[in-house]
Amino acid sequence: MSNTNPLLDVTGLTKHFPVMGGFPFKRKIGAVQAVDGLDFQVAEGESLGLVGESGCGKSTTGRLITRLLEPTAGKISYRGQDITHAGRKQLAPIRSEIQMIFQDPYASLNPRQTVGKIISGPMEINGINPPGGHEKRVRELLETVGLNPEHYNRFPHEFSGGQRQRIGVARALALSPKLIVADEPVSALDVSIQAQVVNLLQDLQRDLGIAFLFIAHDLAIVRHFSQRVAVMYLGKIVEIANREDLYENPRHPYTRALMSAVPEATADDVPARERILLTGDVPSPLNPPSGCRFRTRCWKATDKCASEAPPLVQISGSNDGHLTACHYPETKETIPAQRLAKDPEAAV
Repeated sequence: MSNTNPLLDVTGLTKHFPVMGGFPFKRKIGAVQAVDGLDFQVAEGESLGLVGESGCGKSTTGRLITRLLEPTAGKISYRGQDITHAGRKQLAPIRSEIQMIFQDPYASLNPRQTVGKIISGPMEINGINPPGGHEKRVRELLETVGLNPEHYNRFPHEFSGGQRQRIGVARALALSPKLIVADEPVSALDVSIQAQVVNLLQDLQRDLGIAFLFIAHDLAIVRHFSQRVAVMYLGKIVEIANREDLYENPRHPYTRALMSAVPEATADDVPARERILLTGDVPSPLNPPSGCRFRTRCWKATDKCASEAPPLVQISGSNDGHLTACHYPETKETIPAQRLAKDPEAAV
């Protein structure tokens, strides 16, 4: 990324959850390597998509950035300030600028509080007194996210899933954040409602200049929303590039397999895209493979992949900001995905 002063700069971010065993369960017998050495940046007003299989560490990454979890190692810099292990007092002025939209709109809202209290709560905690008072500001936010301001005194159970997620968006906007971590904000919603919420977030990003870390499973939604996309596999980023380059010319074998799984509508006279079927299951983060973590399912794996972990770098001779963590990255000149789908051994 060319931006020399990014809003968010993450280097070597790591989170290992200890596994306790023995008796009386006070001895560490291992660690779940949920996130293991992430490097990425987010510029002001930019949207970075984060995609990957379930369990790859996406949501953990979001919680580390918002400091809901304490990092095991690495560095998180926000506007040039190191907040990796910042205490409560140090984080106080920054928390209002980094907000989160949670995945489950049913669990993330307090059922005992009215909508007005839920949205005004962050302002009261941070000592923010907007012109006209909290109620006026809450009603403005409800209108901003497409809800009726007269619903100020209603409770969460009186709203649908899509409406509840809009309330969550309004709560995140209450403190005028510079960065929002959206943790799969539409995956729990009906397909008919997903587009409405995504378009709302896109409008807010454009109008308010908010940067997003957009975590999602749906590759089509990520392509629609994010300017750049990072692909995670088993706690590591394996590829990161702008959306056009990543979707049209993926270089990591895992990214190619992901893209081949995206459903697409084609005419009767147009041959359907071949699928790349991966064998085996995702290895356990308790005991990830040596070297490249994707090698146990990769058709291009060699002994080098088992002994050396590939760094996340640009292909030699390129200067397009397209980073790939693969010893044998694919380019436009390499074997096309359609042929690999038919004969995976051809690339070994």
